[in-house]
Amino acid sequence: MRRLRRAKIVATIGPASSERGMIARLFEAGADVFRINMSHTSHDRMRELVASIRSVETEFGRPIGILTDLQGPKLRLGTFAGGSAMIAKDANFALDNDPAPGDATRVQFPHPEVLAAVEPGHTLLLDDGKVRLVAIEQGRSGVLTRAVVGGKLSDRKGVSLPDTTVPITALTPKDLSDLEAALDAGTDWVALSFVQRPEDIAEAKKITRGRAAVMAKIEKPQAVRRLDEILDVVDALMVARGDLGVEMPLEKVPGIQKHMTRLARRAGKPVVVATQMLESMITSPVPTRAEVSDVATAIFEGADAVMLSAESAAGQYPVEAVTTMNRIAEEVENDVNFRSIIQSQRAEPEATGADAIADAARQIADTLDLAAVVCWTSSGATGLRVARERPKPPVVAISPNLSTGRKLSLVWGVHCVVAQDARDQDDMVERACRIAFRDGFARSGQRVIIVAGVPLGTPGATNMLRITFVGSNLSGEID
Repeated sequence: MRRLRRAKIVATIGPASSERGMIARLFEAGADVFRINMSHTSHDRMRELVASIRSVETEFGRPIGILTDLQGPKLRLGTFAGGSAMIAKDANFALDNDPAPGDATRVQFPHPEVLAAVEPGHTLLLDDGKVRLVAIEQGRSGVLTRAVVGGKLSDRKGVSLPDTTVPITALTPKDLSDLEAALDAGTDWVALSFVQRPEDIAEAKKITRGRAAVMAKIEKPQAVRRLDEILDVVDALMVARGDLGVEMPLEKVPGIQKHMTRLARRAGKPVVVATQMLESMITSPVPTRAEVSDVATAIFEGADAVMLSAESAAGQYPVEAVTTMNRIAEEVENDVNFRSIIQSQRAEPEATGADAIADAARQIADTLDLAAVVCWTSSGATGLRVARERPKPPVVAISPNLSTGRKLSLVWGVHCVVAQDARDQDDMVERACRIAFRDGFARSGQRVIIVAGVPLGTPGATNMLRITFVGSNLSGEID
């Protein structure tokens, strides 16, 4: 199941794609990681989906990543008398703690700690921004606002506060329960919603304790402002463009996407571009030209992965959506401009031995036009550092740990093979050549470069390079 592209594809599982047979078809079409959205999934159903994915993994003999997406806090209005009310433009409208049904002048907002944090001048977006309010004054029972954009509001509509740092944790009691269930089920990645500050990530990492990698969904302006700090502590980023487009002006989102992609690449941490990438394929077997360009832009930028949401979860054409995304990525990566764009955005290596080795491996592989860069990696750190350099040849990561292979399934350009650790350097070289040959990355007589840490099996000790020829007598099984 060698992919002919470097960028990875994340496919969300839902009603249209939850059967084992469909999961297998999506994997064959190009999905590398499967996302389970806990906003719509019970613990029992989540465990069933994980079992199905693991069954497909066993069938194809390839590590498959599982991303569990936590719901996060949902801020919602109370109810209205009659179920709805029309808010007039420029009218005053209050959000308060009174549980009585609302009307055209007020409604309950059952989050007093959030109301207390709103300051005059702050914007409040209701029902995905369809109604826009600006706070006028803070009162004892709530906040008085003015409707900049009026409209109809109905019961339990969502509220976004782009200007307010909300004094609540990113992990609700539901999220904590979902997180423990996901860790018990063996998920590989956990996506954290409603991230505002690095402390939100630290809280999740205390719970995961290395059992799963933590991804921050960047969907709030507060997180964008503290992106450097968040990136220091998180394992990966997701550009959650849907919510970003609600809480920030839409025209700012493309620039933020590019900024996040480049920051994550510089840090050597995966970045996933998500939301509405092939939205029209929910109901159409072909995408729009604009959607193709949108996916292509993310690939040209060197994003580690692009994600399908409703397209694969609830759409009428889930396999076609994955197939289309796969074709776009292959075409972009074969474009004459692709390598020059990727190279122009490459960051200088950090002043560490591991980064210096990874950068040297990329330079040697590109200069000598080697067939592959083969990494021996226990924790996945070596694979991540080499992928950070975006080498021209494919990256083959060999790990004795299945969990490492599953995590690396999200990382740009990495084809991970799970095999027993090498006994010594000769065994390491021989098996690296055998695997590169077996999986179609190198032919007899071609050269590969091997990156590893000595002593073998020492996590993070990337300190060795070796160039070797692939021999002609590479038959037989690999442990």
